[in-house]
Amino acid sequence: MDKRYILILIPLILGVKTNSSSKRETNPRATEIQCGDVYHKKCQQSKYRTFDGSCNNKMHPTWGMPYTRNRRLIPANYHDGVHAPRLSKSGKPLPNPRTLSRTLNPESKYTDYKFTLATMQWGQIITHDMNLVDPRKETPDNQCCHNGKLDKDYMKKALCFPVIVPKDDKDYKKSGIECMGKFIRTNTDLNRGCNTHGKAAEQLTIITAFLDLSLVYASSDKEASDLRAKKGGLLLVKKRNNQEWLPIVKEQFGVCNGTQTVCYKAGDPRVNQNTHLTILQTILVKEHNRIARVLAKLNSKWTDEKIFQETRRILIAVHQWISYYEWLPLVLGQEDCYHRKLIYKTQGYVNDYDPTVDPSILNEHTSAAFRSLHTTIAGRLDLMDEDRKSATSSVRLSDHIADSTIVEKSFVPLTRGLFTQDQDRADKCFTKEITLFFAKGLAQGKKKLGVDLRAIDIQRNRDHGLATYNQYRKYCGFREAKDWHDFNDLIPSSDVEKMSKLYESPDDVDLPVGATLEKILPGALVGATNHCILNRQFLHTRKGDRYWFENGNNGAAFTLKQLKEIRKSSISRLVCDNGNGIHSMQRKGFERISKNNPLVSCKDIPSINLNLWQEGSENKGNKKKNNGKKNNDEPVPSY
Repeated sequence: MDKRYILILIPLILGVKTNSSSKRETNPRATEIQCGDVYHKKCQQSKYRTFDGSCNNKMHPTWGMPYTRNRRLIPANYHDGVHAPRLSKSGKPLPNPRTLSRTLNPESKYTDYKFTLATMQWGQIITHDMNLVDPRKETPDNQCCHNGKLDKDYMKKALCFPVIVPKDDKDYKKSGIECMGKFIRTNTDLNRGCNTHGKAAEQLTIITAFLDLSLVYASSDKEASDLRAKKGGLLLVKKRNNQEWLPIVKEQFGVCNGTQTVCYKAGDPRVNQNTHLTILQTILVKEHNRIARVLAKLNSKWTDEKIFQETRRILIAVHQWISYYEWLPLVLGQEDCYHRKLIYKTQGYVNDYDPTVDPSILNEHTSAAFRSLHTTIAGRLDLMDEDRKSATSSVRLSDHIADSTIVEKSFVPLTRGLFTQDQDRADKCFTKEITLFFAKGLAQGKKKLGVDLRAIDIQRNRDHGLATYNQYRKYCGFREAKDWHDFNDLIPSSDVEKMSKLYESPDDVDLPVGATLEKILPGALVGATNHCILNRQFLHTRKGDRYWFENGNNGAAFTLKQLKEIRKSSISRLVCDNGNGIHSMQRKGFERISKNNPLVSCKDIPSINLNLWQEGSENKGNKKKNNGKKNNDEPVPSY
């Protein structure tokens, strides 16, 4: 094993880094609520969500708020029981993350036969809406990898936890790169000064956990206010070349680096991370303003605040509908989603809100299971004409990481390409655009090579102290492996053999390593263990949200007629209305264009009738509590 890799871990084994990592990095928002332990304000009755998610749950007002702890399915597995990254059962270092990535996750060879790249990209919209881990500020004291080179005193920097590049790595061998990126250990309740109750350190999120479009509206009152036009219920945009674009700033989350020509501002600071993410966030902001303008015309007496909040409420409902009823069945399987009550076959309300369900994000979900979908990332971005017959050109994904300059130049052809080209096939393989060239220039200085995002994911799993793959197998109802052959039920034997040559024991295997090697379940995009974790998260996300769009018992429900209209929404309609001149789409935008899913005129794709939000237009009968009886117009069973 590489000596440099061992030297990085020696202080951890001796317990030196644990003590240093507990140094406080105070934050007033974390301190005020003690990472979710206290809430000093009084919850107000409101038809609308708070921006910070507070008081969604009246009994537990901090659940789902920023600067609260992630949950876990299984207790943390740190080497010292507090914060030091896990070692093997023998006490030796675990395999190098880059070696694991290079050996077990080869280059992608196949694309998906059914789903467009938009399926992958909407997954990132969802995860950016649900979690953003609390990062440490980069300082000379915690950074030890600069432009791919290890500092001479890296062993003295307690919070620096870089991925070491093996000296025999065939891809990096001639590059002079010794380490990957600026990997710093994540903030926890321990160093934020919160009471850990004698337990292991837990990571925090800095955005709301709810599926509430915080990536559009932000997660605090101040941030939300800064994004608003303060007129007509609109969000701030800038008009250029007769089109509306997100506001431009000099810097956002340290991504633009102060050097990019275009750096956008949005509710989530990661908006500039990649081209297609920026496009979808632009579409969502444009949709808010489109709806707001219609509501303003329908209700001339409404104030800016009323228009804004009603628009926000509608768009969040559309987002939840698309994410759960159009997207989630593709990832977990439609029948499974119905069986596990993630979605329902109904025209009525679904009153499954449970105030005992904590919607906070699972560490296993955000640090491992959801990241397995990185396998579907494509290495190229196609630009398409309106007929969608072939790409007019393509650009490399890695050429436009953290660089949004191409968005306004090629918004329409890039958007067409996003909803036309295949995503990569869900398997154990990953495109080299994210395992070799990711964030080149940003993370590795001016070098042509970037970082290995797969290796970074494995390292982050260890930073967060996730339990082992074997422990999650047992939790999810599968056999706990006693020897390597016991993994053969879910993982191909050839991959089990490779793991056995890298790890000392089946009990050492990292969750994101073992789970990503599992055979993909029929009708899904993930293997059995990730499927188990994702199911639990998405069930808690809907059942723990009092403002869920289908809930008829929260005192602020949509009328049944309004709910029927929201259920007409689709990802394709969203693109048609905000695509800057896109005139045709397939009805199922997450699926490839085919004989069964042909291109049709946008005029033929159902849209929401916003007239039902005109003051006084609601059917008074729909305001009554639904007891499962028939409505005057149609059967509306409640669940």
